[in-house]
Amino acid sequence: MQCRYCRGNQKEFASEVCIHFSGIDNHEEPHVFEFPKILVCLQCGLASFKVSESSLPLLGDTSPHSNRTPGATAARR
Repeated sequence: MQCRYCRGNQKEFASEVCIHFSGIDNHEEPHVFEFPKILVCLQCGLASFKVSESSLPLLGDTSPHSNRTPGATAARR
């Protein structure tokens, strides 16, 4: 597959991604774990992956200390 940024060659890898919410007030918020296939350009280093639909409500969940958009309350992982 070709990189959309530099047209270099991309390679797919298995990955583990832990998404943290920014800001000092959010340090105790639960993290969102993802295990996506990740595409990495072997020329420029651009990497990309898609977040699963089941994690989107967790990322949209709101807390008193965040600027996140209100969303569905989901079970913490």
